[in-house]
Order: sequence, then C-alpha cells, then structure tokens
Amino acid sequence: MPNISIAKPIALVLGATGGIGGHVARGLVTRGWTVRALNRKADEAARREPRFHWIQGDAMSAADVRRAAQDARLIVHAVNPPGYKDWEKLVLPMLDNTVAAARDVGARILLPGTVYNYGPDVFPSVTEESPQNPVTRKGTIRVELERRLKAASEEGVPVLIVRAGDYFGPGAGNSWFGQGLVKAGRPVTFVSRPNAGGIGHQWAYLPDVAETMLRLIDKESELPRFALFHMNGFWDEGSREMIAAIGRVVGRKPKVKAFPWWLLTLASPVVPLFRELGEMRYLWKMPVRMRNDKLLAFLGEEPSTPIDEAVRAALMDIGCLEAPRFGPRALPKRAA
Repeated sequence: MPNISIAKPIALVLGATGGIGGHVARGLVTRGWTVRALNRKADEAARREPRFHWIQGDAMSAADVRRAAQDARLIVHAVNPPGYKDWEKLVLPMLDNTVAAARDVGARILLPGTVYNYGPDVFPSVTEESPQNPVTRKGTIRVELERRLKAASEEGVPVLIVRAGDYFGPGAGNSWFGQGLVKAGRPVTFVSRPNAGGIGHQWAYLPDVAETMLRLIDKESELPRFALFHMNGFWDEGSREMIAAIGRVVGRKPKVKAFPWWLLTLASPVVPLFRELGEMRYLWKMPVRMRNDKLLAFLGEEPSTPIDEAVRAALMDIGCLEAPRFGPRALPKRAA
C-alpha cells in the first residue's frame, strides 16, 4: 500500500506572546495543528515557547504576514499595540495585512472582539445584533476594524469573531484585574472597586475564552462565512462576587476601596495608559452584559472554569499568591 501522509493543518498566530494569542496557539498545538508565530524577536520568543514555529517579522509588514501565512488554514489576529499606544496608527494597517494574507491563502481569520464597540445606547443587555455606536476613540477603531472584516467576508474571506468581557487570568497583561482590583506583585490586603456597589460587571477568564474559540474552530465547517459570537464569561452580580472569590482564595476578607479614578485623570497627560484606561470608565458606570444565547445554540455549552480556580490562577500569575509548596512534611502518610 502507498504511504499516505496527512499533513497537520497550519495556523498563523499574530500576537502569540500575548494573553489570548498564546492560549489559543497552545490549544491549537494540543489539537494537532502546526502553529506559526510571527514576532519581531523570533529567536528570543522561541526560547520561551519552543512548541511554535517562530518566524522573524512584523505584523505591520504585509510581506512578512503573507510569507508567514503560506498554506495556513487559520490566521489568529490577536495582536494589539502594547500599552494601548498608537492605536490610530497601527491597528487598522495590521488588520489590512491580515486580510490580504487570508485572501491570498484562503484562510479564516479569528479575531478576539471587544465590548468597546458598543455605547450606552444598547446597555445593559448586548447581543451580536446590537447597534455599534462607540463613545471612545478605541471603540471607533474597533468598529471600523470589524466593518473591514465583514466586507472581506462578503468577498470570500471567512471570519470568526468572539467577543468577551474583561480578560483576567494567566497572561492577561494589562488587565483591570491586575491593575485595578489588586496590585500585581503584592499580597492582597485590599481590593479597589472600579464600579459602584450594585453595578454588575462581566469578566472573561482567558483559558475559557481560548477554549471557546478552539471549539468553534473545531466546528469550522459548520460556521457561516461571517461568524460572530458573544460569551457570558463570569458575571459579577452587583460587584460582589469577584471580591468574594478573591477573599476565599487568599483566605481572608480584603478591605474594599473605591478605585482612584481621580488619579487616572490627574496623571493621564503624562501616562498614556492611564488616559486609555480612563476612557473606559463608562463601562463601569452601569451593567454591561453580553448575551451568549447564540453561542449556546451552536456549541451546546460555554466553557467555564469555577471562579475560585480561575481567580487563584490569576493571582498566582501576577505574583499576588504563592504557588502551594509540598515538602516532605506536607505529604500525606502512606497507609501501612
């Protein structure tokens, strides 16, 4: 009999060193994909994560993206300017390079969506069909980004967008969890609450977001040309549940303080990150909950890690909680 070789499907991940890009890339490897990752410091990245095929290049270069996308079936567009800087200059050109490469090789684009696209006119309950009337600069850019993806899908480029709440968990980077609620690198003695008491908030544990994306890709043949899904994630009812989970994990009830929005306003002229975070305050002033009915109808369930387990992993990742240590005295005795 002739030897029949079945090649692994290829995915190009832009943003593989980031939170969601890294989780999706590792999940693809586990599922048997060959993962290429484009990076400006490919050799350095390869030492940290040898399971990916790292390619030297820049997402701002159309030629680099096209070269890395050769024979790819999926392009994960999880790249963003670091520290929220230069969105106006970088976000749309990078997306255009991804669209051009996907069109050339016939790949589907996977995009992690944001809630920035929506304004208060559709709050508190947001669906995939809700009008997108952003009230921030980043929101306006994200709406245009998705408009270009929709136009590309009408020209034959398949697209998948998965939108979720505030990311937290291992690799989340610039997250409200690690920069707002608690202080990274310090034991938790208090929690800063960005929203007023009674105002719910929607969170998304990164491994759950990645697993949701991966399950959708598993059913890629059933997806429409332009597929958009919202996740429910972890709904923090009345801004109490996340704080309670943090207390259970650290073993003590933390003090609760109001988040110092005044400090962001004061420092925003010299700290660009503070200016960008301050722009998002409207998302904390009233409940904003994305409905996942469409996702449940398609997948049957939404991946969901127990909140205490997710919070423990998030706190350990940002250095607020030590990993459990098991020494000889801590091990249980064997039965005689």
